Amino acid sequence: VMPCIHRQSEPMSSDRSLQPEAQQPIANQPSLENDSHCDRQPFSLPELLAPAGNWDCAKAAIENGANAIYFGLDRFNARMRAENFTEADLPELMAFLHQRGAKGYVTLNTLVFTEELAEAESYLRSMISAGVDAVIVQDIGICRLIRHLSPDFPIHASTQMTVTSAAGVAFAKSLGCQLVVLARECSIKEITKIQYQLAGTRISMPLEVFVHGALCVAYSGQCLTSESLGGRSANRGECAQACRMPYELIADGKPVELGDRRYLLSPQDLSGLSVLPELVQSGVTCLKIEGRLKSPEYVASVTRVYRDALDALETEKVSWTVSASDRYTLEMAFSRGLYSGWFEGIDNQTLVHAQYGKKRGVYVGTVKDICHSRPSRRHKKGGAPSPLVLIDLQAPLKPGDGVVFDHGRPDQNEEGGRVYAVSPAGKLTAVSFGNHAINWKRISVGDRLWKTSDPELDRQIRKTMNPATPHYREAMTVDVYGAVGQPLTVVARDRHGHTVQAQSEMVLTEAHSRPLNSEVLRSQFGRLGSTPFELGRLNAHLDGAVMIPMSELNRIRRDIVAMLLDERAKPHRWNLNATASFQKLMPASRPNPALSNTNPTELIVLVRNSEQLRAAIATGISTLYGELEDPRGYRELVQQFRQQATSGQTIWVAPPRITKPLETWILKQVRQCDADGYLIRNYDHLDFFSGDRCIGDFSFNVANPITAAHFMQFPNLERLTASYDLTIQQLETLLTHAPAQWFDITIHQHMPMFHMEHCVFCAFLSDGTDFTNCGRPCETHEVHLRDRVGTEHVLHADAGCRNTVFNGTAQTGAEYVHRLTTLGVRHLRLEFLNESAAQVQTTIRAYQQMLNGELTGRDLWRSLKLNSQLGVTRGPLDSRA
Repeated sequence: VMPCIHRQSEPMSSDRSLQPEAQQPIANQPSLENDSHCDRQPFSLPELLAPAGNWDCAKAAIENGANAIYFGLDRFNARMRAENFTEADLPELMAFLHQRGAKGYVTLNTLVFTEELAEAESYLRSMISAGVDAVIVQDIGICRLIRHLSPDFPIHASTQMTVTSAAGVAFAKSLGCQLVVLARECSIKEITKIQYQLAGTRISMPLEVFVHGALCVAYSGQCLTSESLGGRSANRGECAQACRMPYELIADGKPVELGDRRYLLSPQDLSGLSVLPELVQSGVTCLKIEGRLKSPEYVASVTRVYRDALDALETEKVSWTVSASDRYTLEMAFSRGLYSGWFEGIDNQTLVHAQYGKKRGVYVGTVKDICHSRPSRRHKKGGAPSPLVLIDLQAPLKPGDGVVFDHGRPDQNEEGGRVYAVSPAGKLTAVSFGNHAINWKRISVGDRLWKTSDPELDRQIRKTMNPATPHYREAMTVDVYGAVGQPLTVVARDRHGHTVQAQSEMVLTEAHSRPLNSEVLRSQFGRLGSTPFELGRLNAHLDGAVMIPMSELNRIRRDIVAMLLDERAKPHRWNLNATASFQKLMPASRPNPALSNTNPTELIVLVRNSEQLRAAIATGISTLYGELEDPRGYRELVQQFRQQATSGQTIWVAPPRITKPLETWILKQVRQCDADGYLIRNYDHLDFFSGDRCIGDFSFNVANPITAAHFMQFPNLERLTASYDLTIQQLETLLTHAPAQWFDITIHQHMPMFHMEHCVFCAFLSDGTDFTNCGRPCETHEVHLRDRVGTEHVLHADAGCRNTVFNGTAQTGAEYVHRLTTLGVRHLRLEFLNESAAQVQTTIRAYQQMLNGELTGRDLWRSLKLNSQLGVTRGPLDSRA
């Protein structure tokens, strides 16, 4: 396995240009290590954004202090299993949110296929007309469509867009986005660096980060696992959560003994509460809670904890600690373990504890003994006593709480139930259960006990979820004007700028006793009861001693509240172009495939080592792509190619898939090899290699003609790789609405499933936390992950210590090649992973025979299946319902 550059402690070259930029001074920028960016940032409280899978969740979020909610409709959102809202709900929902001083963002954060563009446009028109505050988007083409429909409707770039750097933020801004949700893998230091880099380029863009909830182990927008294994794409809101499954670790052909650590890819849940001050000081604009599939109780409890914490941070500015009560509340809401994720940097040992992949709750203690209690009053005379367990109590436990016994096999059915009684037993605690509630044959000393339910806490939380009694109110400013002989005039304002005015129906008279004053007015206008307001500043502008009946003041108060609510409920009036249409963004001309038949179909081969390169060159392949784990090897690879290749053959190389702040030194190393061109994967590559020949890879998620047309506007991009999410029918539709010559179609590969910051090598083959102390096991071991059906998936590490899990079974679209070439496709890609030189040659020859008409696609598939050690499946191009 090739070494990881980040792990190198010694200088990599005498050439200073090849040193990591992090070791070089940054022009016109202060040091990020010794000079705190946080110290100079003005204090500004970020927006708190909560999830809402349904109406109850929306109300729970608002009643517990969310500034905004995000929610999906019944199409095009990344949580299709949520209850979700409908287009018909939008006017009422937005009115409710705006009356409560909150915002509502719709998630249209999936890839959109060609045949769905008309429906997506209809959805967008409904959102714009309903006054939705913003739409959260993954698909580049949808961003373009929104700007075509409306010049001012806000777009938020989804975390599915995989933005990890200032270049990604700049790209989102060029699409018309007004906010960017950064990848969860960005640390606070990296967020700060991004802010510095943006300031240096004079780009202003609000940034949002996830602060709490489930962590995907793979980069969002770059996970193809569900697609590869079951045809359920995470880019389409259908994630099957393969990361939460157990795996065996196979190193050098032998299973690694890991004890009860079998959930190798299941991170703990994110909790940024412990680093909240640093997050706020980093300058992020919005903190986002994950959980559109969660319950209203989850939404209420988590939102309240973060609301209270933010308010305390704003008002108290005290030293920061997370209280035991807050942690308990968060763990009871939902927890696979709580951890700060990547906010504080990389700690592969802690991120994934690997002991379970499902909700646990609060750890109560370990079973120290199992014994029998005296017969309870419920037992008949002579009846069997009720067993109980003795535990070392670590958390509060009371009768009625729900618990589960953990014996280290969370994939099996586990015993659990309601606690009947809790009593001291010396230094231990005795816990008993109802008759027949527990199968005691399955309980053992050493089992861990987890609290999964606290009915009392649930009751307290549900009390906060009633909109009839708002718990979070917004300050209303009131100005009162009047003089004898004139009506009393009252002007009320909220913090959003809504202003209303009401007058008394009678004039003010001279007061001989108890005249109106600020104290009386504050008492009357402060009676806001069940409204979402509280009285903030009251300014009395009264000329002389005046009076008016208290009943009239009460009427005015009710009127201004009603008028203010009406004003707030009015939808935003975004500009909407009635004549705009997605059709106008489609590629202007589509060449007739029949006119391109004179151009032969070309096989392109991607190789991952010098032996594969040598074998591919020998087959006469004219275009080769090289992808190495260590970019330092590209110079030698290209030199080998120049020595062995014949005239007309070219080699392109691929930089690592993710680029973080200050990692452009890796890109400089890639360019040093003097390749013919570059297979680019992200927005940094698009910018850095703008003067070079480039081909866009699958990671750009090109799934419709509008996205394709946008990328093809970049003059150095010669072709794109069609999204791996497309079925054959969807791919054919794309190729009939955009020039087929624009595309590479990958027809043979080991699908890159998980692409992740988490390093399995470090976590399970070392005691280290990151590249500085892991001992570099990736350089000395060949590692596979064996899943529940016995397939061994290949694990690779790249130059940034990022891991990719490749499907252990190769996939082919050979049976569809004739249909694709008929549509005008002229570039078909074969990708190899760990195949031998002989396997590479055999596979390439088979595809060449197929293109020459000597072998059918079905025959090729069958022959490769017989000759492949891993087996071959038809892959994602296969038709699915």
